[in-house]
Parts: sequence; C-alpha cells; structure tokens
Amino acid sequence: MTASPIEILATSLFALAVLHTFAVKQFARLASRYPEGSIKENLLHFLAETEVVFGLWGGALFAGIVALKHSLHDAVAYIEGLNFTEPKFVFVVMVVAATRPVVQLAETCISGLARVLPFQANVAYYFAALSFGTLLGSLITEPAAMTLIAILLKRRYFDCGIGTGLAYATLGLLFVNISIGGTLTHFAAPPVLMVASKWQWDSWFMLTHFGWRAVASCIVATALITFIYRAELSRVEVVEQPSQPLPAWLTLLHVIFLALVVLFAHHPDVFFGVFMLFLGMVYATHEYQDDLRLREGLLVGYFLAGLVTLGSLQSWWLQPLIAGLDGSSMFFGATGLTALTDNAALTYLGSLVEGIPPKLQYALVAGAVTGGGLTVIANAPNPAGIGILQSSKAFNDEGVSPLRLFLGALLPTCVAIVFFWFI
Repeated sequence: MTASPIEILATSLFALAVLHTFAVKQFARLASRYPEGSIKENLLHFLAETEVVFGLWGGALFAGIVALKHSLHDAVAYIEGLNFTEPKFVFVVMVVAATRPVVQLAETCISGLARVLPFQANVAYYFAALSFGTLLGSLITEPAAMTLIAILLKRRYFDCGIGTGLAYATLGLLFVNISIGGTLTHFAAPPVLMVASKWQWDSWFMLTHFGWRAVASCIVATALITFIYRAELSRVEVVEQPSQPLPAWLTLLHVIFLALVVLFAHHPDVFFGVFMLFLGMVYATHEYQDDLRLREGLLVGYFLAGLVTLGSLQSWWLQPLIAGLDGSSMFFGATGLTALTDNAALTYLGSLVEGIPPKLQYALVAGAVTGGGLTVIANAPNPAGIGILQSSKAFNDEGVSPLRLFLGALLPTCVAIVFFWFI
C-alpha cells in the first residue's frame, strides 16, 4: 500500500510523539535547572506533561496538513471527519467515577472483600483491589475502573511512602489487569468495542472465550506481585482519613448517573446531557462532594484526542502488517504492536481486513488486550491512571518513567500471555 505525503507526515509525527513520551522525565529534570516561573522552566514543564504529548503532535499534524494542502479547510475537514466519542466518554466517566460517593462505595466493597481474606490488612486490600477490583471494568467500563482503583491505590499506598520498585510493579499490574479485566463483557473494553458488532461477539462469547482467562490471569498475576512485595506492603503505614457518612440516596443517584453515562457511551450528545444534569446535582449537594477531577479528565481526554488524530492515518502500514500475520504471529505481533499504538486502533484496523478467520480474530484481540499495560499509549484508560498517580510521593515528583513502567508490566503481561494463548 503506497502512503500519501500526509500519511508519511502523520507516521513521522506519531513516531516523534512516542519518543516524546519516553523523554518526559528528562524534560522535567531540565526544567528544574531554571528559575521557577521563568519561560524556559514553564516550557520544559509543559513538555514534561505526559497528557499533552499526543495533543501537541496532533496539532503539528493539523499545521502540516494546512502546509501540504495549502488549505485550512482541508485540515478542518480532516479533524471533523474523525470520531472523538471515546475521548469525550473517558473525560465524562472519569469525572463521574472520581466523586466521593462512588469512590467510597468502591472502597467499601473492596474493604469488605479484603476482610475475608486470610492476609495482613494492607496485603489483603492490595490483593482485593488489583485482582477483583480491576474486573469491575467489565461492568462500569475500563476508564471508570481505572479511575476508581487508581484513586484508592494512591490514597492507601502511593502517598504512604512505598518504594519506587513496588510503585512501578503496582502500576504495571494495574494497567495489565485493567486491560484484560474489561473483557468479561462486549461493551467495556475499547479494543473489544471496535470489533464486537462486526464479528458478532456478545457478552456470552466474551465470557466463555476471554472472561475466565481474564479472571484467572488477574488473580495469578496479583498473587505473584503481592507475594513478592508482601513484606513492604505489610509495613505501609496507612493514614486513615475519616470519611463523612453519605446519604444512601446520594450514592444511589451517583451510581445511576454513572450507569447512564455507560449506557449511552456511544452517543456523546446524550451522555454530555446526562453529565450536565450530574454537574447540577453535584453543585446542589456540594457539602457531600470533593472537588471534581475536571483537570485530570480534560488532560486525559486531550491525550486520547491527539492519539485519534495521529493514529487514524497509520492504517497504510498497520493494516498490511496485520493481514500478513497468522496464528501465533498474530497474537504476539498484536501484543508487541499494542505497545506502540492504542490497542483499540489496532483491533479497529484488523476489523477492516475482510475474511479474517475466527482463530485470527481471537488472536488479534487477545494480543491487543494482553499488551495493553506495556506503555502509556497501549490502552485508552492508561493515561487516566498516570494522571492520578504520577504526582504521588512514590515517583518523587519526577513523573513516570516509560522504561520502568514497561519493566513493571512484564511479569503480569507474561502471565496474561500464558492464559490467553497457551491455555
């Protein structure tokens, strides 16, 4: 397939964006060398924000289209022809899921499960949150589950002095388990959503082909990481924060709003209407609310919008590559490619290949979700987790290292490979 000049430009900028994500920590270090508030310090801090990377290079693509086409209209038409439903949805569901009533409900459920486990309290809570908690993504969607679990982990572990080794192992485990944990249903994981309708996959198909593997992988990988770091986890001094009792009707209202957002996930005009009603309800009950995480949600939405802008022009090399794979090559190729591009974009491109047999359909999606924790860009909810956790004490205000994230995700990724391909 011959690439057009715009596709070559988009691929070049995409490669630069990927390299930029690996350099954010260096930009943060450079920023510290200049006086606070100076132009250089502010610019370098801006370049060190992971969430702005793909939006920044997406803007460069917009300018490049204007230059190549000598037409602002063509650049605007390209942007308007893209589907930004997923970035909009992730923004809304992050804000709704991060409210105090929803977080307290999730914490109550996980704490109740942890109490019946025969482990020390911190160890039991860690295991419950990262195994069964991440599987909530199959019901409330992966972005919502990522937001909830990241908030709970930040409060209980990341802000309580855990070491960087445990921090990166936990981050990698969280990303992998969220990526595979949304595969019990056909509507919760972005890479599954891209193909479910065309390939006629329903929730029963997902549960019997993917779901049991996801449950087993999440439990085994979490058990391994918990066992390795059990001594450090048991020493964590958790500062209990007294929580204000919330009316049951208010928690129920929040759950209803979250359910409505999920129900209308493919209809942005509708779920934004629900979101406006939700904001009004939050304002009316402000005495029971924390500050909304609008900034984090907007940054993550911006990151994903930039990924859509750049990723939509990568089919010229991705589609022929996918079409030329078979069996194990498809599974492991998809696992590796997912680290370089969003797994939903990868499965979408695979769905464009006509006549792909069922075995290769499974291999493509299984590989895409298995590799979803290796990098920040591998799975749509990952930037949400980064946005919440990177400012914690565990990362010493230096942000998250892409290389250490990759290494932290290797063990749970290998566990997922065993369950999704070899069993």
